Amino acid sequence: MELLKLEHVFLSYHTPGGETPVLNDISFSLEQGTFTAIVGPSGCGKSTILNLISGLIRPESGQIFIEGKSLEESGLNIGYMLQKDHLFEWRTVRSNVLLGLEIQHKTAPENLARADRLLEAYGLAPFRNARPSQLSGGMRQRAALIRTLALDPALLLLDEPFSALDYQTRLNVADDIGQIIRREKKTALLVTHDISEAVSMADQVIILSRRPARIRRSVPIVFSMSDRTPMASREAPEFKQYFNLIWKELNSHEGD
Repeated sequence: MELLKLEHVFLSYHTPGGETPVLNDISFSLEQGTFTAIVGPSGCGKSTILNLISGLIRPESGQIFIEGKSLEESGLNIGYMLQKDHLFEWRTVRSNVLLGLEIQHKTAPENLARADRLLEAYGLAPFRNARPSQLSGGMRQRAALIRTLALDPALLLLDEPFSALDYQTRLNVADDIGQIIRREKKTALLVTHDISEAVSMADQVIILSRRPARIRRSVPIVFSMSDRTPMASREAPEFKQYFNLIWKELNSHEGD
């Protein structure tokens, strides 16, 4: 089932100094339950696509559909996980996780129970009364993801959520969060600069050109393993092939 569809989306930023084209005829779709990654040169408009899908900004032209309805008409919940965890030090881990539910006035018992189930399932129940400063960087990101999942979003938007972590922690957290998203059967769209991250986590990698961004290529990612995880994917024989293909595609158009 098609959950998200972008159709011929264009966007430019307008300032007193003139017009800056950002997105040039962007069209793609996501099937329900799939994980898609977007890669491209710095500043090409990757995060702008997430802002459009979340409704924070609107395209100049083109359409965005959720389950066949326009973004404005769709009532489905979209979760947005940013580069920083934005946990508040004056709140406990559990109260940070419940923040989205409080803001949206959705603190019904069943929603609180779902949040507690997620804390238990993903190892944070023992830290429910701790402060964010008492958590490791990886645990903080896990808490941020649980806060997002507590709202039961139909679609997860991930804007480089591991970029602030050191390399070893980043690998472990990406593996951890990738497995959580698949276990919860969520549809996810990840923006990343890291080709390895994209290949290891995604079912599809969308490659953008430099700004104004257009889609160079969409690469389906298929591994032969039966029980795929991000960490295991990095050891698969297909991993290097996908990495090289995407790297060459990104770097063969630098002079455009």
